[in-house]
Amino acid sequence: MAKKQFMLLASLLLVLSVFLAACSGKKEESSTEKPADTNKETEVTTEEEEEEVEDPSAGLDFPFEVSNKAQPMEDGEMTIAMVTDTPFEGTLAPVFYSGTFDWEVISKFHENLFAVDGDYLITQDGAANWEISEDNKTITITIKDGVYWHDGEPVKASDLLYSYQLLGHPDYTGTRYTFMISNVEGMPAYHNGETTEISGITVSEDDKTISITYTEATPALMSGIWGHATPRHHVGDIMTGEVTMEELVASDKIRVNPIGFGPYKVARIVPGESVLYERYDEYWRGKPALKSLVQKTVSSASILEVMKKGEVDLAKIPVDQYENAKELDNIELLADIDTAYTYIGFKLGKWDADKKTNVTDPNAKMANKLVRQAMWYAMDNETIGKELYHGLRFPATTLIIPVFASFHDASIETPSYDPEKAKALLDEAGYVDVDGDGFRENDKGEPFVLNFASMSGGETAEPIAQFYIQNWADVGIKVQLLDGRLHEFNSFYDRVEADDPDIDIYQGAWGTGTNPDPSGLYGRDAAFNYTRYTSEKNDELLAAGTSEKSFDADYRKDIYRQWQELMVDEVPVAPTVYRYYLMGVNKRVVNYSIDPATDLYLYQMGVSE
Repeated sequence: MAKKQFMLLASLLLVLSVFLAACSGKKEESSTEKPADTNKETEVTTEEEEEEVEDPSAGLDFPFEVSNKAQPMEDGEMTIAMVTDTPFEGTLAPVFYSGTFDWEVISKFHENLFAVDGDYLITQDGAANWEISEDNKTITITIKDGVYWHDGEPVKASDLLYSYQLLGHPDYTGTRYTFMISNVEGMPAYHNGETTEISGITVSEDDKTISITYTEATPALMSGIWGHATPRHHVGDIMTGEVTMEELVASDKIRVNPIGFGPYKVARIVPGESVLYERYDEYWRGKPALKSLVQKTVSSASILEVMKKGEVDLAKIPVDQYENAKELDNIELLADIDTAYTYIGFKLGKWDADKKTNVTDPNAKMANKLVRQAMWYAMDNETIGKELYHGLRFPATTLIIPVFASFHDASIETPSYDPEKAKALLDEAGYVDVDGDGFRENDKGEPFVLNFASMSGGETAEPIAQFYIQNWADVGIKVQLLDGRLHEFNSFYDRVEADDPDIDIYQGAWGTGTNPDPSGLYGRDAAFNYTRYTSEKNDELLAAGTSEKSFDADYRKDIYRQWQELMVDEVPVAPTVYRYYLMGVNKRVVNYSIDPATDLYLYQMGVSE
């Protein structure tokens, strides 16, 4: 670790913590999980002391499941924290939501029709059985008996059809019209308004069975199929004109009184703050263990205090608070590598809303890939992970995360902290300091100043942003915070999604989901492709990764190796850190596990006292 970089980061943190202590009358701890990227004070050490510091990730060994093996008590009650310094948006429908906090709410009352195993492949253990045709192009799905929406109506095959009708509708403005939707036979014609039917989807007369046929056979069917039904009778039918798409997204049926067929039903929502759930006695798997469940927002600075008091039973603990969290004697910590990563994105174009595609601008400020490569080499991600996150975050390499062990290629050479290499790349690009002010001009001799958008939240968001700004300044790149400040989660993503021309680079984070196919984030027609990077080679590789040839595991692995290499070379985004996620669980909680292969389900979770 470079002493200069460590001292800079520690100094920033020290100044900020003293400022906060003066304002609040106490020293506060803070969070690092998106969107509240924050951290605790770090002491400055001497060079000799640094050499003796052990790797903070050494010896990390966390359980996946709670140790309490007691039976859940009858009619127990439980409180879950949503650790955030910003309100959740409240778009509580799978087809429309975009933020991780909305999903935390949805996941308590809603279920996918498909369950998955430890490799995130669909199984027969969900609310529907399924069968795939010999040519791997058609899946036939039959909803099991006894599966009811919270208002007592049976879940129907046409409710799953309705999700596909919404996702592919010409008026759909969400971000989930991805490959596994557009690959449905007849979907492009429906999406373009040429027909009101989706030819590849048929529903049986008894409305129990639905068949979906795809244009191209793909192994993504086993891990990427859309299985979220939408209660047509509850939210209203856009197909009959009963409601418009705009009215549907804004309706109380989604934002105030949503229904699902999960183990708990929504009893009351305080917008942006909390949700009260009640047990759904008719839940198809069986009677849920808890009588009621409360999910409430808790600030990153106060989460450990409320857990210590027993006011919250379950929370995602900011990993920068690990040292303090492990001292709490009424909780235990579970952890695993997350299906997520943090990154720096480079704005390279615009989203064409009419054509629903990304358009790369060859004249964008960040168009020179040598400059993007240099900025990646300039970032000291190892110091961030070790000193702020106790080894619970570690330098990221490629855009396919280690969780996907069959496809993540750790052998690919990727940029790591090397300021001299960064300087050499900038020199090669013709970005040199013309006027002697210590900052480089672009290859035309013009001022080169980058506006950096980053999210607020907690104590470390500002220091980390400033740390990266200093990293770039050390190699001669002048970067300044957008509008001179950090931005709240929702407004940050509003501006990033809208391709605000004032944003040149931004710091974001992706939850990848459980499908290794990256086309939903980086495809030409992916609305989530916020950098707006496109290329024919990218198109070719992403298509190959979901093609029929990719049923050959070695072929698919090679395709994704090539794609990872392409993205390392092109650098539309520079991944910064992979992450562990840390769950704090009160010791009275039973039947709870974070293991993807667990046999435990949400309805079984309870409390023993």
